[in-house]
Amino acid sequence: MRHGASGSVLASASSELVLGLILVGGGTAAGSWQLVWNDEFSGTNVDATKWTFDTGNGSGGWGNNELEYYTSRATNVYVNNGVLHIVARKENYGGCSYTSAKLKTAGLFSKLYGRFEFRVKLPQGMGYWPALWLMPVDSVYGGWAASGEVDIMENKGRIPTQVMGTLHFGAPYPGQDQSYGS
Repeated sequence: MRHGASGSVLASASSELVLGLILVGGGTAAGSWQLVWNDEFSGTNVDATKWTFDTGNGSGGWGNNELEYYTSRATNVYVNNGVLHIVARKENYGGCSYTSAKLKTAGLFSKLYGRFEFRVKLPQGMGYWPALWLMPVDSVYGGWAASGEVDIMENKGRIPTQVMGTLHFGAPYPGQDQSYGS
């Protein structure tokens, strides 16, 4: 994405889906929309043809100094009865005191334009920060956040009634612009 001269945000590259804590499947395309990608979370495992994982603690540049170590282990992420479960656990792992999971569609699915629907049940409590983001496939305008990021949904578990959305754009961190609301 890039910041246009008029102040609008213009799409310039496909986006990929990045998932945080709990996502629930279900639903069909509405009206004249054509369904091009979905996951109903059938079976017992995350569908590796649709999702991949970030693993580690993000210290290589994609994290926000989180306290957890992201894994692809079944204790942190599993499918049951059509529901994807992402479980944060208090445990020592990889030098961190907590574990969780971070799923994404990078390299498997991207879409330039469209409508994204999801149903989600958010955890409550201090330290939870579930999120659903769209990230550019290619960082054609530079590193984060110059090429854009659309935070479709973020929630701080300590404030369960506040759901935020943010656009990050314009310049690389820390000089990026953002537009947000809750």
